[in-house]
Amino acid sequence: MNSRPWSPAARYFTLALVLLFIIFIVWQARALFWALIVGGLIAYILYPFVLLLQQQFRLKRKLASNIIFFFSLALMIALPVIIVPVLSLQTKEITTDLDTTLTQAQQYLAVPVHLGGYSIDLGNIIPQVKEALFSFISSTPQNTLLLIRNTSRGTLWGLIIIVSVYFFMTEWENIREGMIRIAPEEHQQDVRLLYGQIRQVWMAYLRGQITLMIIVAIVFTIVWTIIGLPGSLYLGFLAGLLSIIPDVGPFAATALALAVALLEGSTWLPINNFLFGLLVVGLYIVLINIKNIWLRPYILGRSVNMHEAIVFVAIVGAVIFTGIIGAFIIVPVLASIGVIWRYLHARMLGLPPFELEKEPASSPNLEPITSTSPVSRSVQGRTRRKSSKI
Repeated sequence: MNSRPWSPAARYFTLALVLLFIIFIVWQARALFWALIVGGLIAYILYPFVLLLQQQFRLKRKLASNIIFFFSLALMIALPVIIVPVLSLQTKEITTDLDTTLTQAQQYLAVPVHLGGYSIDLGNIIPQVKEALFSFISSTPQNTLLLIRNTSRGTLWGLIIIVSVYFFMTEWENIREGMIRIAPEEHQQDVRLLYGQIRQVWMAYLRGQITLMIIVAIVFTIVWTIIGLPGSLYLGFLAGLLSIIPDVGPFAATALALAVALLEGSTWLPINNFLFGLLVVGLYIVLINIKNIWLRPYILGRSVNMHEAIVFVAIVGAVIFTGIIGAFIIVPVLASIGVIWRYLHARMLGLPPFELEKEPASSPNLEPITSTSPVSRSVQGRTRRKSSKI
């Protein structure tokens, strides 16, 4: 016995309950979505390497994704093991060199400065700076270790991100097809085309980011080489590589360059290591402002067909309200919203939502060519010559 179909009121009521339940679950698990977003971004960044491996060695996507994922995971585990002891030793050397430099500065400033009948004593500034710097340097490792030791949430979030990265890299095709099949069958083709356009936006944005990384790496390498910073090639490459992380990446790379400047000094400039470090910081401030105000909005705006002013305002607003992750994804998200809006706008106006390929205009005097092979072209040529003789 067939049950009676639901009435429209019952269907709408059930739909409202389902939507409320979904909203409740999403709100309760909202912190989890940030981890999934981070995992998706990492998978998105690693995608060009997967694609390169597929093209070079003709591997299946899942195998190429596994190779890139486990290689990246091994690299992520090995880097701290290698870098932490080196950083610890470098920190001690930098602290010693900084103490010597500040002592020399204190001796220089011990003599009062006389300006217009007033005597200015700057000798008390350096001891206060030394106390603040050394307390920060000595307390930061303990605070970091204490934070890592006393919390397990960071480890759990890290595991969620790692698992989500692997899931997105290896199962994205199945996820995509499952999301497309949610739509009614008559609209699935539209969803596929819409996904293709959004995918083009994100791939263009990634190409813009890679272009920006290359330019930043070249500029920083040239500038560090000109002033004689040791390891300028590696430091410039690191600055370009980390520039994919808005603001924080270049700052971290320049902090390392500052450490090298304070420890090693310039290879040819006859100045104190402390002054050389100030020169590195000054150049960083100039270059990073050129990058943030002009270069990044211009390149990323051109990549997704957005005005650079909108890109600049969007990135600054995302940094203020959502942090680094929001600043990284805000440009392609806005461009994707634009793609969806154009589709909805065309549908609401009854226009075709996707541009159709224009068919070539056929000449009334020529028959349509059904094949482009050499044999068919020769047959068609002989046919035309016979017809002209007749």
